[in-house]
Amino acid sequence: MKILVVDDEQTLVKGIKFNLENEGYQVDVGYDGEIAVEMARNGQYDLIVLDVMMPKQDGIAACMQIREFSTVPIVMLTARSEDSDKLVGFESGADDYVTKPFNILELKARIRALIRRSAIQGQGSDQDDRITGGPISIEPLRRSAERDGAPVELTAREFDLIELFMKNPGRVYSRENLLDIIWGYDYQGDVRTVDVHIRRLREKLERDSAAPELIMTKWGVGYYFKA
Repeated sequence: MKILVVDDEQTLVKGIKFNLENEGYQVDVGYDGEIAVEMARNGQYDLIVLDVMMPKQDGIAACMQIREFSTVPIVMLTARSEDSDKLVGFESGADDYVTKPFNILELKARIRALIRRSAIQGQGSDQDDRITGGPISIEPLRRSAERDGAPVELTAREFDLIELFMKNPGRVYSRENLLDIIWGYDYQGDVRTVDVHIRRLREKLERDSAAPELIMTKWGVGYYFKA
């Protein structure tokens, strides 16, 4: 497994690199947003750890650029803990958020979880796990999605959400339920994070995101997939 770590605090980068290499990961490093985008474009990474505040280009802008060509899982690092900052990070395409100072054990746990969720398994026949609902079709083993037969690029969190919904059509999940299931019981973020990801899913998968037909809202309760 290959991980890219980008942060302008070189001592922090050195510590993260040391700990991840002890876990058996191959680790490349960078120190500004521009190099993050360049390395992400040219390298084959299983995950990227990206600081928010960096020279030349901040992590939010770098994350948005990376999302233009890659769905690699991205963990954002920030010294700020405000929910609004986290929402901006998720809007830019980040999959998870860790606030400095952090426990390296927490960071490693989040990395393992994201890599596990996003791992593409190429075994099995083409139809051994296909799930279809309306224009949407997913293959959980390959973590691939299509709308009207055309491939759709989803981030790790987005795919986790649509997979959960499509495997349990009609079941309503509260935002708190979804945070526990998809982000983990110890996730400390705001429930609005779920709303951000639902909106992005609708934009990518619904024919008209303003009038969804499949990824539905149960007002005052939560979200569900309409069979």
